[in-house]
Amino acid sequence: MIRDTSQQDAVLTPAPVHKLKRRAMWVGGAAALLTVTLAVLGAWTSSEHSVSESRLRIAEVSRGTLVRDASVNGRIVAAVSPTLYSTAPATVNLKVAAGDTVKRGDVLAVLESPDLTDALKREVSSYEQLKAEVARQQILARKQKLLAKKEADTAEIDRLSAQRTLERYESVAQVGIIAKIDYQKAKDALNSAEIRARHASQAADLEGDDVQLALKTKVNELERQRLSMANAQRRVDELTVRAPVDGFIGTLNVQNRMVVAANAPLMTLVDLSKLEVEVEVPETYVADIGLGLNAEITLPGGTATGKLSALSPEVVRNQVLARVRFDGEQPKGLRQSQRVTARLLIEERPNVLMLPRGPFVESEGGRHAYVVQDGIAVRTPIQLGATSISAVEILSGLKQGDKVVVAGTDTFNNAQRVSINR
Repeated sequence: MIRDTSQQDAVLTPAPVHKLKRRAMWVGGAAALLTVTLAVLGAWTSSEHSVSESRLRIAEVSRGTLVRDASVNGRIVAAVSPTLYSTAPATVNLKVAAGDTVKRGDVLAVLESPDLTDALKREVSSYEQLKAEVARQQILARKQKLLAKKEADTAEIDRLSAQRTLERYESVAQVGIIAKIDYQKAKDALNSAEIRARHASQAADLEGDDVQLALKTKVNELERQRLSMANAQRRVDELTVRAPVDGFIGTLNVQNRMVVAANAPLMTLVDLSKLEVEVEVPETYVADIGLGLNAEITLPGGTATGKLSALSPEVVRNQVLARVRFDGEQPKGLRQSQRVTARLLIEERPNVLMLPRGPFVESEGGRHAYVVQDGIAVRTPIQLGATSISAVEILSGLKQGDKVVVAGTDTFNNAQRVSINR
């Protein structure tokens, strides 16, 4: 029985050539390992810090169109939200409650002001009195015109009578029937009658002008009193507060049967058919924006577009209030004071070097960036141009295809070279 094959094995001695090949392979591998180790060790010793790549965000410099924009917060507000005021000291009788829906022209409140009511009655009484005086003046004017006309007509009759008497005298004066002195008296009587008739006619015209002027004065007084009465009536009508627009009652500033002073706010009416977006723009963007600027509003149901329609002239807490009006039809489902975000599209810069925006812009002040070269982040001077929400323009210091650390540089401590561990 054969237990194993040990009796059949034979020891073979390797040829000298194979030994040399194996030694060469071992020496070459050791030399390569030493070279890599020395390279890594040299890079590690030349860098001041070592950071894991997983803690960084690296982006590549590219060329394209940079849309310069600004992201702002805002809220939905009513474009029309009038506040109604009392026109005089009065007692308020409310006809609506907060939240009620009203139509234009509906009575919202009635103000009780005895002073204005009495003033209207006095103005009406004065108007009626002047109206009667104007009617009386018209009658007097007609009477005076008739009297003046009567005197003028009487003088004209006397002139005609004197003329006929003179004509009779002239027909018989040639034959010497009447005395010459009587003929001269007839001529003088005619001249005197003509003067009286002429003066009477002029006096009648002047009397007509005088009474017409007096009547016109009274008519002007009546018109002035009518305007005063209309103004008093308007003030009394304003005691009935009506809705200027369709909407709902937003805020009540008074209670029922409350006594208010003149120009005191009564209530605020909100018109939800016309809504706008009120945004808070950082002061740094104010110099670059203007009316008509395009905007994109992010809503729960999607995105809407609009244009900047108003800009506040004052700065409050480093913010400037602005209004954005929707383009076309107003989106559905909006609510008063609803919080939204908006993107103001300031300008477009085509064919520029740009880099995704990251914390390196603020941490390095936009003057330096870390460019990745063979696993080493090298601090490189750069110059930035326009900035947007998602990208920044590179003016100098970088070229297309460079890889730059855009996030995570806060731990570099401004080191010139930082090793990146994979």
